[in-house]
Amino acid sequence: MTDNISFKDTSESLSTVLERLIGNLRGKTITLRELMEAIGEQGLLLMCAIACLPFLIPVSIPGVSTVFGAAIVMISLAITLNRLPWLPKRILDKQMETARLAPALQKGVTIVSKLDRFMRPRLPGLTSGNVMARVNGLAIMAAGILLMMPLGFVPFSNTLPGIAILLFSAGMIQRDGATVLGGYLFLILTTIYFAALGYGAFWAGQGISNSLTGA
Repeated sequence: MTDNISFKDTSESLSTVLERLIGNLRGKTITLRELMEAIGEQGLLLMCAIACLPFLIPVSIPGVSTVFGAAIVMISLAITLNRLPWLPKRILDKQMETARLAPALQKGVTIVSKLDRFMRPRLPGLTSGNVMARVNGLAIMAAGILLMMPLGFVPFSNTLPGIAILLFSAGMIQRDGATVLGGYLFLILTTIYFAALGYGAFWAGQGISNSLTGA
């Protein structure tokens, strides 16, 4: 089995994917590589959704956004390239006991199935096919890069890209194009907000420079 593993497009809900995965856990052990292959693209999207949750407040803890943003960028790059994210081989091939894994996955089904109720397949053109999956992956990457900016002390600088990532991830998982569209809206708002911050900082710097030089 190679490290470059392509994902197949799917219209299944994540709870369905997890239930099928649990049903296929017949052996005593399973590797992380096999688990990620089975969960596929949706599992990576769920990781993105979880990683952005700490930033859904006006001001985040300084430094955390860089670490989590980098993780989101790596995952979104994997989605864009349609392959598993890079991880050391010893981690990918580590054997895990299915007897312990299955109960944890079953609890995950309970939680995810509740989330499934709030969303439904809409606007399929924004979520269907490998091309849109790659485009949306690039959008998540862009939001992740904005999340990495060391501006945690600035209100909403982490919240806006965090919401965008959450909407992209949840919308792609559930094939809900309306939610994905909301992700693009927040990505645009984030870009405008950051541009305004940069513009304000530039003119503030110019004002300070002029006052010091007496211009």
